[in-house]
Amino acid sequence: MRTVYPVFRYPDPRSAIDWLCAAFGFQVHAVHEAPDGTVAHAELVLDTGMIMLGGRADATPRSADDDCPIYVAVPDVDAHCAQARAAGAEITQEPFDTDYGSRDYAARDLAGNVWAFGTYRP
Repeated sequence: MRTVYPVFRYPDPRSAIDWLCAAFGFQVHAVHEAPDGTVAHAELVLDTGMIMLGGRADATPRSADDDCPIYVAVPDVDAHCAQARAAGAEITQEPFDTDYGSRDYAARDLAGNVWAFGTYRP
């Protein structure tokens, strides 16, 4: 079962989905739309791997200084968050419940990389 999911943000998620499938051979696993019809969240698979993606408000390309989020599924978010905090992680988003049934939190590691942890498993 997968536990680590790279997450990408695109100004035009639908075009990105089409391009990632055509260029890199990904296949669509799921696409969830927002009420306005835009892509809120998508999951693409390639062999045994999966990436998740969604939209980004601005149309500017990512820079080397941007965060590259990684999502990691864990069984107990609150215990995991407490462990991360005790080890010195900067908690950037306290544990919270999502509208799709996951419990999530986010933290920065010692190098400033953003990590998202939650109970959601696609």
